[in-house]
Amino acid sequence: MTLTFNPVALLLVMLILLGVLSNNSAITVSSLVLLLMQQTFLAKYIPFMAKNGVNIGIIILTIGVLSPIVTGKVALPSFSNIISVKMLVAIGVGILVAWFGGKGVTLMEQQPLLISGLLLGTIIGVAFLGGIPVGPLIAAGILSILLGKF
Repeated sequence: MTLTFNPVALLLVMLILLGVLSNNSAITVSSLVLLLMQQTFLAKYIPFMAKNGVNIGIIILTIGVLSPIVTGKVALPSFSNIISVKMLVAIGVGILVAWFGGKGVTLMEQQPLLISGLLLGTIIGVAFLGGIPVGPLIAAGILSILLGKF
């Protein structure tokens, strides 16, 4: 039996350590799951996750955001609250971020080489700035705008 160097496994181990050191469970758990998948019979499902993971994640994130409304912890806004300046700005920012995300998906499909830079930036933001890893799509959208890829 010969052992071969696996740089991706090393990267995942480094990310696990970084997640533990920065007390960021999202990085730790994600990297650990992918490392376990890569090193076991579950490796055959990694292409499925690569293809569908973002959509699955967005669905789970949306469920998490909508759950407080469904449980009643957050009330639906009244009409007078909807027409307030803060609410209109919030709606506008939501539209802008969704548009960035759409541009990001397109850019990531057209220029996949940029994904590694976006992911590295997101990991640094998550590990050292207390961010959460929802940034790659938005970052790609902003990058798309900066690169003039409307």
